[in-house]
Amino acid sequence: MIAARSSRNVVTTKMTIQTTNQMTQGDFIAESLLRSAANVVAKVAVRTPLLESPMLNERLGRRVLLKLECLQRTGAFKFRGAYHKLASLTEEQRRSGVVATSSGNHAQALAAAGKLLGSPVTLAMPLDSPAFKVARVRAHGASIVHYDRYRDDEKAVGLELARERKAVMVHPFDDPHIIAGQGTVGLELFEQAERLDARIERVLVPCGGGGLTAGVALAAHYISSHTKVCTVEPEHYDDTARSLQAGQILSNAMAAARPTLCDALMVAQPGVQTFEINRRLVSEAFVVPDSLVLEAMRLLTTELRLIVEPAGAIGLAALLGGLVPSGKGCVAVIISGGNVALERLAGLTPETPAA
Repeated sequence: MIAARSSRNVVTTKMTIQTTNQMTQGDFIAESLLRSAANVVAKVAVRTPLLESPMLNERLGRRVLLKLECLQRTGAFKFRGAYHKLASLTEEQRRSGVVATSSGNHAQALAAAGKLLGSPVTLAMPLDSPAFKVARVRAHGASIVHYDRYRDDEKAVGLELARERKAVMVHPFDDPHIIAGQGTVGLELFEQAERLDARIERVLVPCGGGGLTAGVALAAHYISSHTKVCTVEPEHYDDTARSLQAGQILSNAMAAARPTLCDALMVAQPGVQTFEINRRLVSEAFVVPDSLVLEAMRLLTTELRLIVEPAGAIGLAALLGGLVPSGKGCVAVIISGGNVALERLAGLTPETPAA
């Protein structure tokens, strides 16, 4: 069963659908590909720490572990999948270059991976992408083409660029090598938790297109099957929660959708491959308002001295907001990224409360 909860009706609203947990290695991505990805990624990526805070444990009344992908190369988990994908290409494909669409984190990751592997990178980025993310992409030597995320067809924009440049299109999440690369977050998490003698009951995963969720879900399926994998999305961009409930892929109405602080999670719909994995392996889905995201960012900044972007803080926001069922079981939270403008952090101090 999949339960979807929203902060708007935490107590009274709980939607469930029937799903299946039956899955063989031949269905999607085998454990061997995740292990292979771990070997490839380990050569260049940071093995990010798994942090336990006594303050956080006491406040939430349970053991909480934070997987700090905000400390990853390029500031987010996306580097893992991007590097693994480019490393899987032939020399000829890498020389021809790659193209992708991204609001920032996938773009930065692919630009950095391309620089390491000698592959030209062209990124289609939304016009409203954070300026500092655009600057970092350019610093890695990638080319940028802008588009309107609310009016243009993101996929069509990327495919046209790939055709023009005779380059390989690298999807930000709906690709087995991307998913396997992101799955190394889960492999590390469960290995680190075992050394801490922690049996993880739930893992909360920020969810946009579902690549990180799918990768972590596969890791849990193979090595920590008792763990419930839970998606966390921002209000108005809850396409995965609604799709899981409906049993089919549903889209966000991008042209009519309200903005969210979590720009990294603003996608039109789940991926085909990610949804097929997640509909079988995800147990719960939570939807969080920006107000709780700000509260989580404030706590991470002022109490733990961590710089975390809104999308990276959304899992902790679900915990702080009481969306996650209460209990004593250990909860792991993936802090997926730390790419946030300093002026936004300045508004999180107690002296200047965030709006």
